Amino acid sequence: MFAVVDIKGHQFKVSEKAVYFVPKIDAEVDSSIKFDSVLLYNDGKATKVGSPYINGLAVSARVIEQVKDDKVIIFKKKRRTGYKKKRGHRQQLTKIEITKIG
Repeated sequence: MFAVVDIKGHQFKVSEKAVYFVPKIDAEVDSSIKFDSVLLYNDGKATKVGSPYINGLAVSARVIEQVKDDKVIIFKKKRRTGYKKKRGHRQQLTKIEITKIG
């Protein structure tokens, strides 16, 4: 059983008891959240496709922790002018566990 869910503008193929890193969600640790924007649902026998979402179907998840992703280095350089810039960025993520689909 799996579902395709839209979380903060990104689509994730989720299944029960799986852990995912999603863009930062403002929620407390160990709180439960619901995602109503289910795009596709498959229970092993039949597949439901929404247009754009499936009515009456939601995915429940539990927030495990708020984390930061690995650092991404941005380096800009122009030759022969002495122009160099180095910047770093760490994206904030939320680690969630899917508890129930349906």
